Amino acid sequence: MNAPSRFELFVLADGESKLTVDEDTKIPNAATVTINKEDHTLANMLRSQLLLLPYVIFSGYRVPHPLEPRVVLKIQTDGSFTPIQAVQQACDDLIRTLASMKNQFQNEVLKARARDDGNDGGMEGMEGGMAF
Repeated sequence: MNAPSRFELFVLADGESKLTVDEDTKIPNAATVTINKEDHTLANMLRSQLLLLPYVIFSGYRVPHPLEPRVVLKIQTDGSFTPIQAVQQACDDLIRTLASMKNQFQNEVLKARARDDGNDGGMEGMEGGMAF
């Protein structure tokens, strides 16, 4: 089979860096960020979050090959912030958004359990608690 082992898809090899940054020499305020051992899941969230920042002119990504766990993210800003600062801000915003979503989900699960307590509906077949 041509597919790499699943272990190789998410564990960095010795000396392999998670992130490399190359500044673009042809386009002002632009950079290419290569993220190893990641796929569309992270890349699309980052791209979307970057595009919400008012100083980001362009953000896009590509996966060079489906069997390589690597994404290439291109960012261009208006110059008020560097592309790396934009990525850092997008990551911080994304972490806050996902933490908020997790808390909202946990609260809704608790509400559903309280509503269904003593009631035979809703959460049938679920033994024990759900860990988040």
